[in-house]
Amino acid sequence: MKAMALTRWGGPLEAVERPIPQPGPGQILVRVKACGVCRTDLHVVDGELPEVPLPIVPGHEVVGTVERLGAGVEGFSLHERVGIPWLGYTCGECWYCRHALENLCDAPGFTGYTIDGGYAEYAVADARYCFALPAGYSDAEAAPLLCAGLIGHRSLKAAGEAGHLGIYGFGAAAHIVAQVAVGEGSKVYAFTRPGDEAAQEFALRMGADWAGGSDAEPPHLLDAAIIFAPVGALVPAALRATRKGGTVVCGGIHMSDIPAFPYDILWGERVVRSIANLTREDAREFLAIAPGVPVKTEVELFALDQANEALGRLREGRLTGAAVLIP
Repeated sequence: MKAMALTRWGGPLEAVERPIPQPGPGQILVRVKACGVCRTDLHVVDGELPEVPLPIVPGHEVVGTVERLGAGVEGFSLHERVGIPWLGYTCGECWYCRHALENLCDAPGFTGYTIDGGYAEYAVADARYCFALPAGYSDAEAAPLLCAGLIGHRSLKAAGEAGHLGIYGFGAAAHIVAQVAVGEGSKVYAFTRPGDEAAQEFALRMGADWAGGSDAEPPHLLDAAIIFAPVGALVPAALRATRKGGTVVCGGIHMSDIPAFPYDILWGERVVRSIANLTREDAREFLAIAPGVPVKTEVELFALDQANEALGRLREGRLTGAAVLIP
């Protein structure tokens, strides 16, 4: 099979040929039909996440069909469409796993980070961490649901009840979260790179009430804010825009250092919290919610061998919605 693999720190990805992997007990072999390009993939490729085992095939928004079942697999059948998300394995034994916090597992496996992912023609995954996908979405349209959607869903839950919700960084996750929040009755305020009129127009098209630069003051004090851009300086900016008792959620896996800020913008029982990974329950919840909103994903398609171009566009902020690779 063909794959795009990270073989050295800092990339770029290299086109390689490998034997088609075979599923072990409890695993499924998936023929990849589409794989979303996530900012976490960029952090893997750019060496911003620790202990990346090389070589590794990135990609954790994987949509495909079951081609082979490993011994003992239940709940899936041959040729069924499935999604493979970021959370690829948990130990099931640590304190976090035993207390419904498997996203914080002490010995996890992550698709496209510690387990080969979907920038390839085939992928093997633990069937217990894969999901059937809702009808009504093409393979490419479904791909962003598997991380941008799931992490966005967990971030939105962490934000709590927010009639006025700020979203910093309006990319793949934000354009999904905005639709869900609006569907729940929230007013959404989108913050983009200063001067990025295309992103601001996109946010308004996705249902935002207001869109402006991250250096702008929203027209209403926020009940909560979600930060998807990996920019630590946005934390104090979001705190300043958030009311007393409000919450600022850092929704990414990596962020630049948060600068010093005065205590008075944290005071008033404001909360700053992070989101780490996802649980299988998050996936079940969100994949049931998405069709009812209905969430519509906006995607730009790239061939598998254009993975570096897609990552470059993401790095430079030149994507509207989500990039998706089609093997």
